[in-house]
Amino acid sequence: MGAGKTTIGRLLAQQLKLAFLDSDKEIEERTGADIPWIFDVEGEEGFRDREQRVIDELTLREGILLATGGGVVLRSENRRALAARGFVIYLHTTVAQQVARTNRDRRRPLLQGGDPEAILRELMAVRDPLYREIADYVAETDGCGARTVAQQISRELAGSIL
Repeated sequence: MGAGKTTIGRLLAQQLKLAFLDSDKEIEERTGADIPWIFDVEGEEGFRDREQRVIDELTLREGILLATGGGVVLRSENRRALAARGFVIYLHTTVAQQVARTNRDRRRPLLQGGDPEAILRELMAVRDPLYREIADYVAETDGCGARTVAQQISRELAGSIL
């Protein structure tokens, strides 16, 4: 959360001339409901079921750059699909930076009703190793603008897969 997946993803897709897709937006469009509503009605498990179906479908497409929700790595099926079908970039940021970037965002169900910093620390402890397990490249985003990170990734990709 707050690493810049959507912003950096859009910029990078533009630079690479790829279609940009966001798995959370795809879920919202397909259900006609926003993510917080899905969490309220179906719980996290219901949302993760929807997410898994969308990830399985979207990772089969070619010519796209896919931004995922931060919890996508929680399911091994998603990790397998992402790792096997694409080049995975992990946008890493510190918890302090995440807190600063998400402190006014009320659309993040996992951060509601508690201490956001403590929640983000717990999420990082679980998710960071899972992202590192499947990442082909880790980009540090702390203190960097989205354009700078997108350009850095683009340069890295030029020597890797393009």
